[in-house]
Amino acid sequence: MTKINQNPIFNPAWDDLVEQRTIIKWNTTWLFQLNNTKYNWANSLYTVMIGNFWIPEKVSWLGEDSVVFKKELSEWEQRAYKWILSFLIFLDSIQTVNLPNFNDYITAPEVNLILSIQAYQEAIHSQSYATILESVVESKVRDEIYYFWRDDEILLERNKFIGWIYQDFIDNPSEKNLFRWIIWNYLLEWLYFYNWFAFFDTLADQAKMVATDRMINYIRRDELTHVTLFSNIIREIKKEFPEIYDEKLILDMMRTAVEQEIKWSKHIIAWSVIGMSDINIENYTKWLANQRLTLLWIDALYPEVITNPFKHLDRLQDNNSEKWNFFESTVTNYTQSSSMKWGWDF
Repeated sequence: MTKINQNPIFNPAWDDLVEQRTIIKWNTTWLFQLNNTKYNWANSLYTVMIGNFWIPEKVSWLGEDSVVFKKELSEWEQRAYKWILSFLIFLDSIQTVNLPNFNDYITAPEVNLILSIQAYQEAIHSQSYATILESVVESKVRDEIYYFWRDDEILLERNKFIGWIYQDFIDNPSEKNLFRWIIWNYLLEWLYFYNWFAFFDTLADQAKMVATDRMINYIRRDELTHVTLFSNIIREIKKEFPEIYDEKLILDMMRTAVEQEIKWSKHIIAWSVIGMSDINIENYTKWLANQRLTLLWIDALYPEVITNPFKHLDRLQDNNSEKWNFFESTVTNYTQSSSMKWGWDF
């Protein structure tokens, strides 16, 4: 396998010519020259991500959910709520520590910058889950939630698989492993969160755990920008390094991710809440896979699944004005601060 080199901290012998710049494998000085950038989508995404700034302490009324959790959730709903948070905690934890490793191989400063913002957002998400646990569940069960994977073989299998792909690239930084790392990040951001978002939305649709769902909406808003980020990185690699791009690998990894997600989702949430049956979970996961493939200009992997089976999610999105376009990934709500009017290229 062809080895790929980590970026030096400072490279004074090279240059920052935009017309020669590539997303990876370019020799640059590592000066953040942001007045002259190549990837306009990164400029636009920077503006959205900065405008999305929020902190969990500003999402109030979580205390209301503590009462609902104890008095209104069934035993199965409580179980799903806790174990879903366990997996989400793992996902954002590993992303927070892993993204800087990847950033060391990206050779466009405008993309380095938004990857750093993503790492910050993942850390905020981790703090959000801690805030939810502190507000909703008793202190004696919090460690049990954090370390649920110690006792659940299916979750441990998933966590170890994710960790192995990331670790394998760190131990063996080849072009193939880098591309696989990028694809896995895309899969994690666009698939692994969404059945869990659907669970919280479904509870909220029944007027349960509404404050938790409000927090999840902030997190989902961030995740959509992460999906956009990695879809653009993949498309740039396809354009600039066709010898590295591997569509078969994308599809093979997607099938694996879909199978893992369906297995875990059925294990944790199937029938725990009204409307989330085995068949709906399976079709929703496959529908999401098809949607995300569209962003990569790849045909549907599951052409038989053409609609979202969770119709109540469309209604909730209408009520919340949470609109996004899967081709442009423009999110229009849940912004705490005023979005910046200009990017770097004003």
